[in-house]
Amino acid sequence: MKFSSEEILETVGMIAEDKLDIRTVTLGISLLDCSDPKPAVCSRKVYEKILAKGEKLSEKTDFVANEYGLPIINKRISLTPLSMVLPVADPGAFVEVADSVDKAAADLGVDFIGGYTAMIQKGETAIDRALITAMPEVLATTQRFCASVVLASTRAGINMDGCFTMSRVMKETAGRTADQDGIGCAKLVLFANPVEDNPFMAGAFYGAGESESSILVGVSGPGAVRRALQNLGPDADLGQVAEAIKKSAFKITRAGELIGKEMARQLGVSFGNLDLSLAPTPAEGDSVGQILETMGLAMPGAPGSTAALMMLNDAVKKGGLFASSSVGGLSGAFIPVSEDASMIKAAKAGAITIEKLEAMTSVCSVGLDMIAIPGSTSAETLAAIIADEMAIGCANNKTTAVRIIPAPGKDVGDFVQFGGLLGEAPIMAVSKVSSGTFVKRGGRIPAPLQSLTN
Repeated sequence: MKFSSEEILETVGMIAEDKLDIRTVTLGISLLDCSDPKPAVCSRKVYEKILAKGEKLSEKTDFVANEYGLPIINKRISLTPLSMVLPVADPGAFVEVADSVDKAAADLGVDFIGGYTAMIQKGETAIDRALITAMPEVLATTQRFCASVVLASTRAGINMDGCFTMSRVMKETAGRTADQDGIGCAKLVLFANPVEDNPFMAGAFYGAGESESSILVGVSGPGAVRRALQNLGPDADLGQVAEAIKKSAFKITRAGELIGKEMARQLGVSFGNLDLSLAPTPAEGDSVGQILETMGLAMPGAPGSTAALMMLNDAVKKGGLFASSSVGGLSGAFIPVSEDASMIKAAKAGAITIEKLEAMTSVCSVGLDMIAIPGSTSAETLAAIIADEMAIGCANNKTTAVRIIPAPGKDVGDFVQFGGLLGEAPIMAVSKVSSGTFVKRGGRIPAPLQSLTN
């Protein structure tokens, strides 16, 4: 891949002025050969394989970042879903293996490791139940291990029993980490239609269809996109706005692919994909919400926010796909409330509500992300919120997700403080109209008509 001097200078400007970075280099590791019915043996195999595959990840990531002058913010690992690796229906066994995984992540110096995962969109196995039963303890006692559960897909419909189960798990997890505003729930994502090559936490897992090991890169550049729109001026029409986003996404993708392929070469593994997702941080200028403001909205959540986000997401994908044949993962725009400076301000001002966020998730990359709600919210209401988001994913044949924190002891007007990339968030109001009878019917909402595509 060759770059012109003009492209190099543009990229240097993006790094220096627009906070362009590689949000994560994630090493995917298959654990399928680590399966063993003896938890101690399985733990040892998993620990040793993670260390063997990941021993050079931190060193090589630092080397590549320095070599190319492009910041790499996080080093992460994604694993084969643990429900496919540990063939024992014993919650204690899952806690034991999870402890080994977390220790391996700490020994390697990675920020997060994903794969405490179960797929129950059509129902649970005994092993799934054991993994989920142990989940609150795992999320409360490990520092780096992240969890995800698949509750729905366009092909399967929505597991309503699973939604209710996971709402109770979320509340228990929040309670076990109450001294940190329920931060355990920030490591738990609930999915419809997940992808197997997502490098972003907390929902990353390494799918069964992936190779033995590969590099998955998550590149982020909301500041660079915002600067491109500022350079257009206020007289540009929306077609010109979309074109500017595409061009900016193209440049961001080129930089990310360069890093990803070099990381794969350094580690001697395959290059899996580049996830071109505009992932914000609480830092000023590194915000997806501010892109919407630059388009002309006073704040995220204003009428027109869904249309503006759709255009942004579409233009990002078009620009990225033209720049690389390895674009994958989620690729689009994230709208986490606590992790985006502009979204935090909009939530504080009451400009954005959960209902508006839900509408916006129909056109963004993921879903209801890093939203804090009152700790007193009932499990039934929480399950119904989860089901609504799963429905958007099923009906639109897209990935959607829920990462909500029912903050213990907190109510509307209070704040949660997580720090770092997780930021802070005001407690958002939740409807008090009951969904209890609907949720308690249980069963599975059948797959939509869109599933019949063969």
